[in-house]
Amino acid sequence: MTYTIIITFCSLLLVAYLFNITASKTKIPSVILLLLMGWGIKKATEFLKYELPDFSSFLPVIATVGLVLIVFEGSLELKLNKSKISLIKKSFLGALLSIVTLSLMLSYAFQYVGGSSFKTNMLNAIPLCIISSAIAIPSIRNLSKSDGEFVIYESSLSDILGVLFFNFIALNQIITLHSFGQFGIQLVIIAFVSLAATIGLSLLLSKIDHHVKFIPIILLIILIYAVANAYHLPALLFILIFGLTIGNIGWFKRFNWFLKLKTDVLQQEINKLKELTIEGAFLIRALFFILFGYLLKTEEIVNRDTILWSLAIVFLVVVLRVLQLKISRLPLKPLLFVAPRGLITILLFISIVPADNIPLVNNSLIIQVIILSTLLMTIGLMVSSKKEKSDSIIE
Repeated sequence: MTYTIIITFCSLLLVAYLFNITASKTKIPSVILLLLMGWGIKKATEFLKYELPDFSSFLPVIATVGLVLIVFEGSLELKLNKSKISLIKKSFLGALLSIVTLSLMLSYAFQYVGGSSFKTNMLNAIPLCIISSAIAIPSIRNLSKSDGEFVIYESSLSDILGVLFFNFIALNQIITLHSFGQFGIQLVIIAFVSLAATIGLSLLLSKIDHHVKFIPIILLIILIYAVANAYHLPALLFILIFGLTIGNIGWFKRFNWFLKLKTDVLQQEINKLKELTIEGAFLIRALFFILFGYLLKTEEIVNRDTILWSLAIVFLVVVLRVLQLKISRLPLKPLLFVAPRGLITILLFISIVPADNIPLVNNSLIIQVIILSTLLMTIGLMVSSKKEKSDSIIE
C-alpha cells in the first residue's frame, strides 16, 4: 500500500511536469490538463470501486501555501526602476478598477435575483473578480517581455488587492469612516511588520552558514503570512514587499544599512532561493489543481442552472478588460484573454462562512467560471500565437 501511494504520487507529479514543459509547444495551459487528470482519476477510482480518503480538508491548506509561493515567485520577478513606473501604475489601476467595478456590478445583479444584503452579495462577488496569478503567470512563456511583465504585475496585484478588498468587506459589518481608519491602521502595521521581517530574513539569508537554509526561510515566510492573516492583517503585502526587496537587492545598495548585508554574496543566495521557490510553487500548484480536479463533480461542471450566469460573468470580464486595456493604451491581443480565475477564487470562496453564502454562488458557478475563463485564455493565446507566426511569415 505504501509503495503504491509513492508510485502514484511520483507518477502524477512527473506527468504534471511533462504538462508544464510541453505547454509552450501545445499552447494548452498545464492547469487544464491537471484538472482533467484529477477528474479522470476520480472517475477511474469510481469505476474500479476503489475508495480514497476525503481530501477536501487539504484543499484550503494547499491553496494558502500555493498562494504564498506563487505571489512570492511573481514578486521576485518584478524589477524596480524608473522605466517600470508607468507599467506599475497601469497594472495597479487596472487590477483595482476591474475588481471594484465587476464586484459592484455582480453584487447588484445578485441582489436583484436573490435579495440578500449588499454586503453578503459583495462577499460572494469578489472571488469571481480576481485574476489568478497561479494560472496567468505560467502562461507568459509565450508572450513578449513587456506583455509578460504586465501579466506578472497585474495578476499579483489582483491577488493582493482582491484579498484586501475581501477582508475589508468581511471584517466590517457596516462600512463607515471608522472602518477605513481601522483599515489604514492595519496597512501601517503590516508595513512595519514587512520592514522588520524583510530585514530579519535578509540577515538570516546572508548569515546562515548551515547547508540547510532556504527551507527555514520559506517556512518563516509562510509562518509570518499565516500569523498576520490570523490577526486579519493584509498579509499578502508582506509577501510582495519582501519579494520586491530581495528581488531588487542591487537597487537598495544606495542605503548604507544594506551594505552590511554583503549584497554580492546575498544576491547569489537570493538566486538559489528563487530557484527553490519556483520549484516549490510548481509542486504545490500541481498538487492543488490535481486535487481540485479530483474533487470536481460532473454534475457541477454541466449544471444548467448556473451556466448562463457563468457565461455572463466571463462576458463582463472581457468587456471590462477591453475598456481597461484601451484606457491604459495596451494591446488587446493577447492581453485581453489573460484574465483567468483560479486558485485565489477558490480560496476566498471556501473561506466565506456558511451564513454568508448565497444559493446562486455555489461550486458549479465557481467551477464553470474558472474553466470558461481558462479555456478563453487558452484559445486566445493559441489564436494570437498563430496570427503572430503568420504575420512574421508574410513579412
